[in-house]
Amino acid sequence: MRTAVTRTNLWQRFQRLTTLGIDFALYVTVRILISVLQTLPTDMGDKLCHGLAWLATGPLKIRQDITKQNLEQIFPDATDQDRNRLEYAMWHHLLLMVCEIAWAQRRLHLTNWSEYIVFRENRKTLRHLLSRRPKVTVTGHFGNFEVGGYLTGLMGFSTLTIARKLDNPFLHNWVQRFRGAKGQHMVDKEGCAPAVDSHLKGGGILTLLADQHAGPKGCWVNFLGVPASCHKALSLFALSSNAPMMIGSTTRITGSPMRFEMSCSDIADPDNDPEGHCESITTLTRWYNDRLANDINQSVEQYWWLHRRWRTPPPRVAARLAKAENRKIA
Repeated sequence: MRTAVTRTNLWQRFQRLTTLGIDFALYVTVRILISVLQTLPTDMGDKLCHGLAWLATGPLKIRQDITKQNLEQIFPDATDQDRNRLEYAMWHHLLLMVCEIAWAQRRLHLTNWSEYIVFRENRKTLRHLLSRRPKVTVTGHFGNFEVGGYLTGLMGFSTLTIARKLDNPFLHNWVQRFRGAKGQHMVDKEGCAPAVDSHLKGGGILTLLADQHAGPKGCWVNFLGVPASCHKALSLFALSSNAPMMIGSTTRITGSPMRFEMSCSDIADPDNDPEGHCESITTLTRWYNDRLANDINQSVEQYWWLHRRWRTPPPRVAARLAKAENRKIA
C-alpha cells in the first residue's frame, strides 16, 4: 500500500516538474521573440505582421469559425469579401499590437511620448483623473489597450486592474513586472473585492476590460446590436463608490504603427446624471456598452472579433431584449 502511494506521489511530482519545465521553455521562447521584435524598425515589423496575418487567415485559419460567426452576426449585410478583408485587418492589428507592446518598453518615455500619442478630449479627461474622487475607466478588447495602460502609468496615474492569473507562472510574473513598472497594479479576479474597495476609497483609478462574457446570470444588454452578457461588478464598483465611469480607448492612427490616439469618449457621473445612466446596474451597463460600440464602429478592424463575446441568451432574456429593441425603433 505504501509503495503504491509513493509511486503515485513520485508520478505527480514528475508531472509538476514536467509542466514547470514546459512553462519555463515557453517563457524563454517568448522573451527571445520579444527581444527580437524590439530590434525591428516599425516598417519592418509592420511588413512582418502583414505576412503573419496572411498565414493566420489563410493556411492556418486560426479561430476562423468563431471570427466568421461574430462578423456574420454583427455585419449581416456585409459581403463575404468584406468580412474576409476585416478578418485579415483584425489579425494584422493583433500582431502589430504585440510588436507595439514590445516597442513601447524601449521607445516610449516621458521625454518623447508626444511623438507617438495624441490626445482627444484631454481637458475633460484630465479634470476627472486629477480629482480626488474614485474613478472607473472601462474599455474593451479594442485598439492597443496595453499601450494605453502603459502610458497612463508613465504619466504618473497609478491604476488597479482586475485580471485572471495566467496559467504559466513565469509569463504571469513577467507581465506583472511589465505592467507594475509604470504603476499598473494587477489583482486576481478571485476575491478582489476588498482590494478594489480600498483602492477606490483612496480616490484611485480602477481600469477594466468591459467586454467579457459573464455567463447566463450576467446583466444582458445589446452590444453592437446583439445580446451579450456583462459582469454586473463593473457598474456596481462605480455606483457603490459614487465614481464617474469613463470610456477610454487607445486606437492606432490608420497606417501608422506606434502612432495612437488616446481618448475618453464619454463619462457617466453619478453626481451629474440628468439622463439617468447611473440609475441602476442595468442602465449603466447598457450605457457603457453603447459607448464602447460607438468607439468600435470608428475602427472596426481594431476589435478582437476572434473572442467569444456573444452567446445565446436564455429565452426570457432574449424576449425582453427584443421587446426593448422594438420600442427603441418605434
